[in-house]
Amino acid sequence: MKASRLEYRTIALLMLAPLLSSCTTLIHETCATGEQRVVNDLVYFGTAKPVDFVTPAEFDDFLRTEVTPRFPQGFTTWRASGQWRAADGSMVHEPTWVLSLAHPDDAASDKAIGEIREHYRARFEQESTLRVRHTACASF
Repeated sequence: MKASRLEYRTIALLMLAPLLSSCTTLIHETCATGEQRVVNDLVYFGTAKPVDFVTPAEFDDFLRTEVTPRFPQGFTTWRASGQWRAADGSMVHEPTWVLSLAHPDDAASDKAIGEIREHYRARFEQESTLRVRHTACASF
């Protein structure tokens, strides 16, 4: 006997339901006493410019003028080695800066991160930046 498309869809949805419910459980997990729910963003900034690289002094100036005014409560940065596929299909390897920001899950923070990314792309002639966002519990 052949199953109908509706039956296949129903079976597929029933199989996915436990997975989807486990995702929502993680999102609404309660933080421990003394902790609060925050969003942690990791923003990856490549340093290769058309002619040279973003220097540590240039990146420090960018942090001072663009990041600190938007997130005066603090942030963390570190150097990394990045690899990504450019729009033309070529593989790019370059030194990278990573910016870690723990902040409230609100429109103002989201807008501020978007501005930081856009200003970096424009100032240092970057094709893109990478943003990885996840929820976390933090104590301050």
